[in-house]
Amino acid sequence: MSPDEVLNTEELERNLQRLPGWSYEAGTLRTRVACASAQQAIDLFAEIAELAQQAEHHPDVDWRFDKLLIALTSHDVGGKITARDVALAQQISHAVLAAQADLG
Repeated sequence: MSPDEVLNTEELERNLQRLPGWSYEAGTLRTRVACASAQQAIDLFAEIAELAQQAEHHPDVDWRFDKLLIALTSHDVGGKITARDVALAQQISHAVLAAQADLG
């Protein structure tokens, strides 16, 4: 499957099973990250930004003190979910777990 190919409902459900803490809402893959402090949230935000730059795919991130709200969608294919969204969600999940923050 091409990274830009839109996932159908079955593929989306299968991928969500491999993304604990993520959900599909309003056309986006979403998660909430609870950090130990505002500084940890800032540091994790910076790491997520770096991952996004490397992937050339940018999530919507809402920083609220010690929490991050993250939403992924592929605007270039009409706001649908693609393999690119799933891949970045996996990378974000790894970064969150490595930082010992709470995902979901």
